[in-house]
Amino acid sequence: MSERHRIAVVGAGAFGTALAAVIALEGKSEVTLLGRDPSLMADLRTDGMHTAALPGIHLPDALRYSAEPEILAGAETVLFAMPSQAQADAAAQFGPYLATGSTVVTCAKGIDRGTSRLLTDVLESQLPHHPVAVLSGPGFATDIARGLPTAMAIAAAELSDAERLAHAISGRTFRLYASTDRTGVQLGGALKNVLAIACGIVEGMGLGDSARAALIARGLAEMSRLVEALGGRGSTVQGLSGLGDLVLTATSHQSRNLRFGISLGKGEPANFGRGDLVEGAFAAAVAARLAEGHGVSMPITEAVAEIIDGKLDIPTAIEQLMTRPITTE
Repeated sequence: MSERHRIAVVGAGAFGTALAAVIALEGKSEVTLLGRDPSLMADLRTDGMHTAALPGIHLPDALRYSAEPEILAGAETVLFAMPSQAQADAAAQFGPYLATGSTVVTCAKGIDRGTSRLLTDVLESQLPHHPVAVLSGPGFATDIARGLPTAMAIAAAELSDAERLAHAISGRTFRLYASTDRTGVQLGGALKNVLAIACGIVEGMGLGDSARAALIARGLAEMSRLVEALGGRGSTVQGLSGLGDLVLTATSHQSRNLRFGISLGKGEPANFGRGDLVEGAFAAAVAARLAEGHGVSMPITEAVAEIIDGKLDIPTAIEQLMTRPITTE
């Protein structure tokens, strides 16, 4: 049997496929992509391309494919690459197949809507015998899959575990930085989606780049306050999983959250829905509840939540934000 590290990536969407591809390309690990649709997995095995998710990108020959959850029994590290609101169900479905002591890495950027808990907390409660880490940061699936230089963060409860995962997953074009602040890394990944919606609204209304820059700066301050209130380090959001991810998502039209906000700002139907594809639409309301419960001021996040819920119109939201009492920075 090979002594190489064995990794399984659960979720054959764009991001899961991209992660599996970039890890397999490096050749340090045996990598299997696990998907729900047997016919899709057979096509990927035959064609070496995921045309629906990553058109025009050839997947590495070393990547393996399966629709059988039994393959998880041979994996030392399992990446959960499904959307945030599907992570709890995935833990229930795949937990019985996991190898004893294997590490589970959540790769979603969100907060559990039903419980308002971080995804690592959700997974730990359902998978108590497995260390749980989180991978987050600025990386679009197409960039990762094409082998363009990308850097993200991986956080685990123990630094040694985070460093081990970073070495196992990193490669020549995909670099991970180790952290022990799972709270900060997760909230940075979740809240940047909310702020990207706000930046999209600004763009859709034609309010200018100065307004976008102000949202990014003040949004980071909101992130930091909530991270600290929940026991994380405020400085974490100044790194890849906060500032880095926010700049990417708030400025690139590859971002569904930004495009969702642009549609809102233009008064157009937001055809992306309020489901899994727009994580910030879920995270806004959850983050606003967390902020209220912990006595944290998050006016931008609260405004986005109320706009999405139809409780506040955009011009009024902007007026309220701009006429709040003056505070120190």
